[in-house]
Amino acid sequence: MSADSPTLPGSGDVPTVLVRDGHGRQLLCFLEQLIPLDGHDYALLTPVDTPVCLFRLRDDEDPELIETLEASEPILSVADVVLQEHDLTLIRSAVTLTVSGELEEPDPDELEDDEDGDEESETYELLVSFLADEQEYGLYIPLDPFFVVARIEGGEGVLVEGEEFERVQPRIEAELDERESES
Repeated sequence: MSADSPTLPGSGDVPTVLVRDGHGRQLLCFLEQLIPLDGHDYALLTPVDTPVCLFRLRDDEDPELIETLEASEPILSVADVVLQEHDLTLIRSAVTLTVSGELEEPDPDELEDDEDGDEESETYELLVSFLADEQEYGLYIPLDPFFVVARIEGGEGVLVEGEEFERVQPRIEAELDERESES
């Protein structure tokens, strides 16, 4: 680890890193792995808050993932109100939308029993659904681990995107595979 790597706030605590994207948005993450490459420390991180994905729900069709959203999108204002009814807060974070608050953990037995063949139901769990402009939407929790890759600079993370991500991602995966085979 280099001198400007994240520090542990106290013994036994999982270290956290604040990640910023190119738009100045932030996402607080747990540090899972630190991988030195090309004189930089790259971090594999998981969000502290629960990541969520917004889908447009349509009758007789698969839900449509909405990948790009402006933080001021009216749909998100409606989602804010719906989540507040459940004592949850929607956060317009870097990388993904997140929800903070007490969430019920999905029951693994229920997930295995759900064999209706719907691909979305296998990888996402519905958190809430709501109407906005006469269209139904749903906020879903991804069931697969949600990882973020950042370059550590000055104790903070800078989101790795675009060409840099394409360049380092296979090397990070190879390093992680090597570490796993050694343990």
